[in-house]
Amino acid sequence: MDDYAKAKTTPHHGVFRTSQVRDLLLIELSGDFFFVTAVDSDGAIGPKPNDRVKVSGYEAGRFATRVPLMEILASGAVPVAAFDALAVEMEPLGREIIRGVREELSSIGLANDFPLSGSTEDNIPTTETGMGVVILGIAKKEDFRPGSSKDHDEVFVVGTPKCGPEDMVALADQDIADSASVSRILRVGGVHDILPVGSKGILYEAGELARTAGLTFHRNETVSVPLSKSAGPSTCFLVSAAPDMKAVLESASQRPVHSIGRLSA
Repeated sequence: MDDYAKAKTTPHHGVFRTSQVRDLLLIELSGDFFFVTAVDSDGAIGPKPNDRVKVSGYEAGRFATRVPLMEILASGAVPVAAFDALAVEMEPLGREIIRGVREELSSIGLANDFPLSGSTEDNIPTTETGMGVVILGIAKKEDFRPGSSKDHDEVFVVGTPKCGPEDMVALADQDIADSASVSRILRVGGVHDILPVGSKGILYEAGELARTAGLTFHRNETVSVPLSKSAGPSTCFLVSAAPDMKAVLESASQRPVHSIGRLSA
């Protein structure tokens, strides 16, 4: 409450304590809680004339929401609100994107009453799709997962890295991860840290997984998935867990799972 009172009188000063963990922004609240925010943006992906990757507005909304939603879930935070910033008109494209946003939220049980707000561009005609999605979550410090990997953990990749335009990235593809697969993995005992893979690829994210826990990543000599390829809209994610959990992770995620290395102190 002291921070709130100070912010009212000096709003230009950063009185609330914030920190950056991986791609997440944390805002400390009273007690042991903090807000966790994740953001994703997409450009030239959609059905408009100048879009480079052609997908429907519905598909664009699904994938744009999937990335920050997976990041929030993987962190151990509970989603509390979503926001879409659409650089397109509301009718008809904006409406279809929002339908996709809602559907991705509902894939993990967030019903139509889950808070969703946003904006569209209804003044200037656009010929290329642009959008951003923000997911706001709340976490208790003891439940926050980043940095929770353990010495001797095995590192697995769930899903397959794919990225347009060279790959066809489709909602029905059972080889790629989605929000629901992250949600299922969260309930598996023996799982420690979870980290969605982005444009920098598996190997980079494995290094981040290790670094935030004060550990070192040792890659397997033979790995059947490309470690440097962009995973586009988080088509795969990393899991640090007790060794020999590949079959358990495959059953829970319903996605392909590969062991890519281990962690050590």
